[in-house]
Amino acid sequence: MTSVSTFTYAGQTVNRLGFGAMRITGDGVWGYPKDRDECRAVLRRSTELGVNFIDTANSYGPYVSEELIAEALHPFGEVKIATKAGLLRTGPGTWVPCGKADYLRQECEMSLRRLGQESLDLFQLHRIDPDVSPDEQFGLLAALLAEGKVRAVGLSNVSVDQIVAARRIVTVSTVQNAYNVTARQSEDVLEYCEAEGIGFIPYFPIAAGNLARRGGPLDETASALGISPTQLSLAWLLRRSPVMLPIPGTSKVAHLVENCAAAKVELEDATFATLDALRD
Repeated sequence: MTSVSTFTYAGQTVNRLGFGAMRITGDGVWGYPKDRDECRAVLRRSTELGVNFIDTANSYGPYVSEELIAEALHPFGEVKIATKAGLLRTGPGTWVPCGKADYLRQECEMSLRRLGQESLDLFQLHRIDPDVSPDEQFGLLAALLAEGKVRAVGLSNVSVDQIVAARRIVTVSTVQNAYNVTARQSEDVLEYCEAEGIGFIPYFPIAAGNLARRGGPLDETASALGISPTQLSLAWLLRRSPVMLPIPGTSKVAHLVENCAAAKVELEDATFATLDALRD
């Protein structure tokens, strides 16, 4: 990856194509994966391929993703680990918001312990809890930042108005919302982040695999270019905005290698325009 493919937040420079570590868990993002060795191999290979930004969360497993990242990569060196808190897990596929300040602080401390860090590279509020004052949640993030428990703060699943409200209380370095070439409900959030120099982390960058399927909306164009639909989708995201930080995830080394190759794909203007016209 070249220098033009980097982004800097809170003094930390990362390559813009990262890795999302949700899929190195069991079914329903619950428990351990079927092949822990393969998942650890995926993490190690990702860094060999130039990935130095890995996104995870305490709720992935729960705790499993962070544990495997530490087992595979600690000490992290130049690799930055972005984690999240704010969702309770009570079973496979179940996610319950919890933004109480005491809980968020506890989970920050537990992530520090699992990852073996003195300060988290990026700590993200996984979702604003509608039953807790937003200012309480943002205030806790500000306190953790001031105490040095975290080096940077991010938000997830938020609107522009919520980002603006949070920035009155705490510096926001990144925002993570669902976004891909066909699902752009967060277009206004991306535009705001770009204008303000805030990193935008699009989760489901290939629509949980839907964009990669044979006969899908990207299949014909990808075939003509001699690349995979996944690579085409990621290449479009990287070109779409300089603040874009895609985090494709996988539990297989072969898929990881394919994803990382997207960083070298350069789309011509006509191809980019064709994809840009696609949306739900």
